[in-house]
Amino acid sequence: MSKRLAANYLENLGGERSDSAGDRVEGDGWAAELTERKVNPVPGASITLNEVRVEFEGDEERLRAVVDRFAQKAMRAGG
Repeated sequence: MSKRLAANYLENLGGERSDSAGDRVEGDGWAAELTERKVNPVPGASITLNEVRVEFEGDEERLRAVVDRFAQKAMRAGG
């Protein structure tokens, strides 16, 4: 998954990007910071993968619902 796709999922859950890079998405009572980096899962191999980290903050009740819905989208191929 790319950072752009993760931000799109969060927008579909009611959030809005608060910066042009898409590093932060804010919703009603919650926010998410997104970072992306390339990782090499097998040392010495030529393959690299995108690793996207999403850090949530906000109201516990709202977060629970947003994180659960985000996880469902993120675990399905193509969202």
